[in-house]
Amino acid sequence: MTVDLPHPLTGHPFPSPVPPGTGWPEDPAATDTLVARSAGGVRRLAATPDLAELDARVSVCSACPRLVRWREDVARDKRASFADQPYWGRPIAGWGTDDPRVLVVGLAPAANGGNRTGRVFTGDSSGDWLFASLHRVGLATQPTSVHAGDGQRLVGARMVATVRCAPPDNKPTTDERDACAPWINREIALVAPGLRAVVALGAYGWDGALRALAGAGMEVPRPKPRFAHGAEVTIGDLTLLGCYHPSQHNTFTGRLTPEMLDDVLGRARALGG
Repeated sequence: MTVDLPHPLTGHPFPSPVPPGTGWPEDPAATDTLVARSAGGVRRLAATPDLAELDARVSVCSACPRLVRWREDVARDKRASFADQPYWGRPIAGWGTDDPRVLVVGLAPAANGGNRTGRVFTGDSSGDWLFASLHRVGLATQPTSVHAGDGQRLVGARMVATVRCAPPDNKPTTDERDACAPWINREIALVAPGLRAVVALGAYGWDGALRALAGAGMEVPRPKPRFAHGAEVTIGDLTLLGCYHPSQHNTFTGRLTPEMLDDVLGRARALGG
């Protein structure tokens, strides 16, 4: 049995994980949102022409039993430093403008980041780095993103993870990655008309972005372009940009600096016009 805890911004009490349609800030789902319970269910439910409905369906997906157990166990057990907070404990939908010129693609939500806050790239040190840079280059209205409902907005940009649930050890299996793929494939297809730049965070984000762009019907170069920080590949009307992931491993060692991150995100903004 879990105890309802107050949301850190609104004070409204929630259980962990949070049931859909119960008032969590920015929750895209309703109590009757359709739920995918298998890879086949994901394929069927991803075939919607409505981006808002896609976000809602993503946020209640239960297709991968191992990931469902993990995300919900983390939500119930909690990290000690967040023991007084409710955890979202559900998949993380794409977030940002509905007609982006820039798309940022990462691997998966962090167990105590997005899985806690309910927003992609939010609530951990990687997100702190990313949003600070997005703000510096003009793609975000605030330099921080602490929780869904904090007033943060993206400007001409959208963010998404290739796998929507927090995986154990940040390592989804190949089957889990493939089961989740129709969500991002469809999301990219829906936002593709105005999209001009895709920023892939890390080698996994790069590979995931290339697979998703192909899955959305775009012609991807073969052999597969190699990931590198600052790499650029033209795919139809857009440019794929490589960027080191703002993980602590990269930021603590100086492999990725604020200036390096700004250079790539600033280039994406320029490409977006």
